[in-house]
Amino acid sequence: MGKPSAFSFTAAAPELPNAELQALSNSKGPSVVAVWRETRPGARFPLGPRETDWHSHLRGQLFCVVSGLIHVRTRHGSWMLPPNRAGWIPPGEPHSASIAGAMSGWMVFVAPKASHQLPDRPCVISVNALTSQLVQRVAMGTEQRSQQPQHRRIAAVLLDELCRSPQEPLHLPMPRDRRLLRIARAFISEPGDRRTLVQWAEWAGMSSRTLSRLFMADLQVSFAQWCQQARLVHALERLAEGEAVASVSDALGYATPSNFISMFRRSLGQSPRRYVAALRTLEH
Repeated sequence: MGKPSAFSFTAAAPELPNAELQALSNSKGPSVVAVWRETRPGARFPLGPRETDWHSHLRGQLFCVVSGLIHVRTRHGSWMLPPNRAGWIPPGEPHSASIAGAMSGWMVFVAPKASHQLPDRPCVISVNALTSQLVQRVAMGTEQRSQQPQHRRIAAVLLDELCRSPQEPLHLPMPRDRRLLRIARAFISEPGDRRTLVQWAEWAGMSSRTLSRLFMADLQVSFAQWCQQARLVHALERLAEGEAVASVSDALGYATPSNFISMFRRSLGQSPRRYVAALRTLEH
């Protein structure tokens, strides 16, 4: 993961509605600003495949994909956003993102004073039907309506629902130790690499016991758990791009597709084929 560079919004600014532009640059006004975006023909503010450079926002940002996939990178690591999960970026947190596949979804900008109710680090949370409906209601409000008591109550309920949403294990943390970071970057570049813990330790010039201990101390997960999470993140991106399950399984170094399917189901609660089918249904 590269280091954050300049934080500029000029590339995206022409595509954003007024409420979104104001939310990015102003901490005053409504505590919650919501924007709904989609790819239907004639949509005023369409979404689609794109990549953003490193940047940050004055407000906290929540974004959810109804279809498609977002890969978000932060200084704490990276994570994938499949449909019906929301990514949370605290105020001032540098991040970049890439969007794969046709997409519709929403963004919610939370004023700094209200953001303390949400986690202080980037994360992924579950989104239910009520949350999506509340976002649509808030997004329909004009600047004048946003000051009305009824609109403020709906926004407050939305914020409460977001604060109560459980976090999802889709985050791929990156180690701070330079030796571990070298291993992590090498693995991410080749997620199908099946070297053992001992072999990776030898490659990095340390003992396997040291590698295991440092990884657990740095990230609070074992090296094997981290590698599995890295493969899952990579698999989600390739599946969203339309690659066959067997091809993804082979690229990630699994002996058989069934082994890959078992890992996927344990992690996300559904098979890759069911996940892809749901993704395609939402896109149409």
